[in-house]
Amino acid sequence: MGVYHIAVLECDTPVDTVVTSRGTYGDIFKELLTKGLERGGPAAGDIQLRVSKWDVVGSSSFPDIREVDAILLSGSKHTAFEDDAWIVRLVDRVKDILTTHQKPLVGICFGHQIIGRAMGAAVGVSHGGWEVSVNTIDLNSHGRQLFGTSSLSLHQMHKDAVLEVPKGLVNLGSSPSCPIQGLYKKGSILSLQAHPEFDEFTMRQIIQTRHVQNVFDDAMFNDGMAKVGKPHGGDLVASAIWQFLLDG
Repeated sequence: MGVYHIAVLECDTPVDTVVTSRGTYGDIFKELLTKGLERGGPAAGDIQLRVSKWDVVGSSSFPDIREVDAILLSGSKHTAFEDDAWIVRLVDRVKDILTTHQKPLVGICFGHQIIGRAMGAAVGVSHGGWEVSVNTIDLNSHGRQLFGTSSLSLHQMHKDAVLEVPKGLVNLGSSPSCPIQGLYKKGSILSLQAHPEFDEFTMRQIIQTRHVQNVFDDAMFNDGMAKVGKPHGGDLVASAIWQFLLDG
């Protein structure tokens, strides 16, 4: 197949300790997607992955969609339903990709919420509150078909959520505190509220930072740290992302 170019729209910068060890979100997703290729069988062996990184917060630059094969929107500490100029611009870009260019979109956490907003769904503070560290997602029939399992344990770091399933998309699963854990449309959209790209180190750094910043109280800090080392299915999700991208 040759080169497959994924543009990662970096909607935030990780905490300093993560940047030092893992790089920015584009680097972290490149590592995840590379693992997905390694698990992907013979067809994936013909692919040379190219990842380009685009700071959509501090810069108005944006990839030429004609020159990429897919777009991935990262997570962020920012709020997807606010009307900051860069967020409104990003929502408009996503709408344009879906209507004009029809390139596949992958959204993670904040990116998942931006896609939901661009598709006309309500996005807001989750009725279930914060969801932090490794948590289990119960997959519905659509999720089971995509991931090949009945549940997924993945890192979570959010208090906002997509509050309704946009027209034309399906939900992939739910957790006790978040009814919409993923959105899907074959060949077009795959988004997750969770963070398949996070590992134990990354999650520890985020939880510790937010505890120091008084975003998390002691109880939330302790609960998150107690779960941070649990097994998670990030590699399985990486394979599913490639299945989505290549199978259309």
